[in-house]
Amino acid sequence: MSNKKTILIVDDEWNMRNLLKIHLSKNFNVIEATDGYEALSKMVSEVDLVILDVMMPDMSGWEVCEKVRRTSDVPIIMLTARGEITDKVQGFGVGADDYLVKPFNIEELILRVNALIRRSSKSFEKETPTGKEFVYQDLTIEFESRIIRANHSTVDLTPKEYDLLLFFISNSNKVFSRDQLLDQIWGINEVLDYRTIDTHIKNIREKLKKSKLSFNPIKTVWGVGYKFEYDKELL
Repeated sequence: MSNKKTILIVDDEWNMRNLLKIHLSKNFNVIEATDGYEALSKMVSEVDLVILDVMMPDMSGWEVCEKVRRTSDVPIIMLTARGEITDKVQGFGVGADDYLVKPFNIEELILRVNALIRRSSKSFEKETPTGKEFVYQDLTIEFESRIIRANHSTVDLTPKEYDLLLFFISNSNKVFSRDQLLDQIWGINEVLDYRTIDTHIKNIREKLKKSKLSFNPIKTVWGVGYKFEYDKELL
């Protein structure tokens, strides 16, 4: 039985699927989907990574990513012909792990694929807070269910947003640079843009603020990075 990881390529263009399959088949099992509906049907089987085109008929890559994230933490790399920062924000907002603009360097894509699979294959190594939940002021996190509540409202974070928030809480009052955060959460600081971190933190803040959390959970330390400020007197 093959020990190769399985990659699902989702793109309505045969040329793109074939190009990716040629370069990835040597080291991975490759399956294909021509649209979002077929992609979702094939997610029932064991898939280790998804390469997902944004612009597809009937169901966009953003919609597919959002639906996949309801049940799976599988790494997702989104491909698009558009490079606007708003597209990246939207992609990360629905749970994408990485983002590449067409045309791209195939060696870079392979590097990102290997890094994401390597990272997802390892347990997420972090010092988790003790107990079954974390409670600080009006913020509650239940570890086993990964449920987050702010001011009694449930907050829907993507897997990477959750991992970021939990990492900060697990390392309260410590400042982390973007490089350190990329390495800890993605394990691929050599290929991802610093804006990946900024975008995810912005999303966390906005979602918690929308739920009327009484404080900003992640502080910016200008010129250095970010931290979770934890005052035990406010427990």
